Amino acid sequence: MQLDFFPSRTLTVYLAKMFITRILAVLVMLLLVLMMLDLLSTSGEILAVEGNGQGELLTYVSLRIPQLVARFLPYSVLLATLITLVGLNQNSEVVAMKAAGLSAHQVLAPLLLTAALVAVISFTFNERVVTRATETLKAWEATEFGALPPESATRANIYLTDGQNVLSAASISGSGDDLVMAGVTWYRRSPEGMIVEQVRAPRATYAEPGWTLEQATRFEVANAGSEKIERLVVGDQITPSQIDFAAVDPDTLPFWELSDSIARYEEVGRRTTELRAKWWHKLSGPLSSVLMPLLGSIAAFGLARSGQLFLRAVIGMALGFAYFVVDNAALAMGNFGGYPPFLAAWAPFLLFFLVGETVLVRTEE
Repeated sequence: MQLDFFPSRTLTVYLAKMFITRILAVLVMLLLVLMMLDLLSTSGEILAVEGNGQGELLTYVSLRIPQLVARFLPYSVLLATLITLVGLNQNSEVVAMKAAGLSAHQVLAPLLLTAALVAVISFTFNERVVTRATETLKAWEATEFGALPPESATRANIYLTDGQNVLSAASISGSGDDLVMAGVTWYRRSPEGMIVEQVRAPRATYAEPGWTLEQATRFEVANAGSEKIERLVVGDQITPSQIDFAAVDPDTLPFWELSDSIARYEEVGRRTTELRAKWWHKLSGPLSSVLMPLLGSIAAFGLARSGQLFLRAVIGMALGFAYFVVDNAALAMGNFGGYPPFLAAWAPFLLFFLVGETVLVRTEE
C-alpha cells in the first residue's frame, strides 16, 4: 500500500480533470435552468417600467448570475461528485485503483484537492464580484427597476428612527454630509405608536440638522387628506453617521470591509451577532465544496453489480443536501442569537465532516 496521500501524478491529473469538467458542466446546466425560471418571474416587472427593454434584461442577467453561481456552486460540486464516482464505479475503475493498493482516501484525494481549489476560487469570486453585483441589484430592485443607480456607495432599504417617528429610504448614495436619499418615506407616529402622518418624497438631502424632503406629498390619517409640499425638514435627530451604521449589509460588503464595520459597531456597543455569523460564513460557505467529495464518496465504493449503486448515490445526495439544510438552519439561529456566531457558521461543517469520515472509514477503510 502506498504511504503517500495522493496516488500517482497521472492518476491525480486524470481524476482532477474529470471532476472539474463535470463541475463546470453541472454548474452551467443549473445556471441556464435557474436563470430562465428567474427571468420568467422577473422580466414582467422590469419591462413594466417605461423605457426598459432588452438592455435592462441583459443587465439584470449580468447582476443575477454571480449570485446564482455563489449559491449553487457547492450543489454543482455535490452533483459532479456523484456523477464522477458513479461513473468510475460502473467502469470498475475504483476496483482497479483499490486492487493497485490505493486506500479510499487516496482515491478521493484528487477530488478533495480540486474541491479545495474550487473553494478558494469561490471565496475570491464572492468577495470581488458577488458583493458588488448584489449591492447594485438590491439598489436597482429598491427603485422597482427604474433608473439604474450608480455603483459607488449605493445602499438599499434603510430604516431609521427619530424618537417615535420612522424615516425609510429605498436607496442611499454618497457619504457623510453629501448623502442623498431616494424613495423616501417619513412616518410620524403618536405617543401610542399609531401612524398619524405619512410623507413621501422622491429625494432627501441632509439639512444639518434633519433631512430636507423635496417635492413631497403629505397624507394625514385623521382626515384622509393629502397635499403637496415643496420642502419639508424632518428627522432632526438622524445624522449621517447613524445611516452609515444602519446601512451595513453583510451580503454587499467584502470580508475585509465587513471586519471594519463589525469593529465600528462593537466600539459603540451595537449588537453584532448577525454580522459576526455572516462574517464567519463567508469562510465556511465556500469551504463547503471540500465536504462534497467526502459526503458523496459512498457512491464510489461497493460492487456496481450488486444493485446497490443507485441506493448509494441517493444516500450520498441525501447527505449533501442535509448539510445545506442544517447549514441554513444554523445560520438562521445565529442571526436570531440562538447560536454563537462561530458555532452557527462552523458547526454544520464540522458535524458533516465527521459524518463523512465516519461513513468512509467504517465502510471502506
